[in-house]
Amino acid sequence: MTRRFFVDNGRGLAIAAVAGVFLALSGAFETGRAPMQIRFAFWMTAMIGGGVIGGVVADVFRAYGWWDEKPLVQGAVMTVAMSLPLTVFIWLLTGLAFGNPMTARTLLFSAPAVVLVSAIMVALNYATSRKPPVTHAAPTGAAPPRFLERLPLKLRGAEVWAVEAEDHYLRLHTSRGQDLILMRLADAVAELEGLEGAQTHRSWWVAKDAVTDAKRGDGRATLTLKDGALVPVSRAYAKALREAGWY
Repeated sequence: MTRRFFVDNGRGLAIAAVAGVFLALSGAFETGRAPMQIRFAFWMTAMIGGGVIGGVVADVFRAYGWWDEKPLVQGAVMTVAMSLPLTVFIWLLTGLAFGNPMTARTLLFSAPAVVLVSAIMVALNYATSRKPPVTHAAPTGAAPPRFLERLPLKLRGAEVWAVEAEDHYLRLHTSRGQDLILMRLADAVAELEGLEGAQTHRSWWVAKDAVTDAKRGDGRATLTLKDGALVPVSRAYAKALREAGWY
């Protein structure tokens, strides 16, 4: 496993760990008869191991873009794909932890519970994943983005490179310089539809064409704009932006 794997799948592994604690405390699937330390060891190993298997499966799906536009289909197929190796893993782990006989019958008996927990974990990961608000380039002949009407006179006709939130104001980074306007970033992003860009941070929207360089380090990324401004990429949006080809 590489460091990149754990950066990309850290959220999923954290969810798996929390789920492991819950399942251990609740004694789920008749494990409540075992001593607490054995339950914790079993469920934490099972859930973290399952998180790793799920992360590998998710990386493969992301790499090939399988069913990206059909999340329900993607989630269902991912559940089946991760349940196959995970059923064998849980079958072996159950035998070691609780002394269950490792036969074909107990292997098949493990499958429904594994599929159920896998489906719940996939659903939780989808529910907690965050994608940045994205704006799209307008088709030829379409009306210009509404946001351009808000540009101060000295910036009219300029290319909008980025919008940065500063308290109740927005700092505009454009090809004709900078200025401030009074507006919320969320409202600005809605009116920037028509320009290809995305929110990279809770305080920044950036036009994709304005990015001249990108640097990564310590799990974080920083974008450089045409005016030299450095734009942070939050961890919440980093993976989605990287997959979209921003850096």
